[in-house]
Amino acid sequence: MSKRNIITGFLAVFVIIAIITGFKSEYAQPNDEYAWHQMTAIESVLPGGIGRSRLIDLDTEGKMEEIKLENFFSLGGINFGNVRNNDQVITENVADLTNDGWELYNVTSGVYAGSNKASQGIFITRYLFRKPK
Repeated sequence: MSKRNIITGFLAVFVIIAIITGFKSEYAQPNDEYAWHQMTAIESVLPGGIGRSRLIDLDTEGKMEEIKLENFFSLGGINFGNVRNNDQVITENVADLTNDGWELYNVTSGVYAGSNKASQGIFITRYLFRKPK
């Protein structure tokens, strides 16, 4: 079994676990006691930095804001400066929401690894916030 197949298998198991734990009914059915707010980070792992990475912020009114994030990979491989910048943007947005009275209620992450023949994929992290109405 090749190293690539092992990694692909591991990522597939991780995605399945993330899907199963991320869609429990207690999280999927918000009640009338709270207002809900969701933010999603989509971070590309396409080689050469050709992918699109975004932080999608969806407020209680359904208004969507896209905030540009950097891709994990540049032409030289993993770009840790980009990872650090993405972490800073996400942390600042989480801090802004918590300062506005939102509670970080749930975080769900997953990976899409693409096919065996292509070097492609994304990391996705969903942040669900709530606050009493």
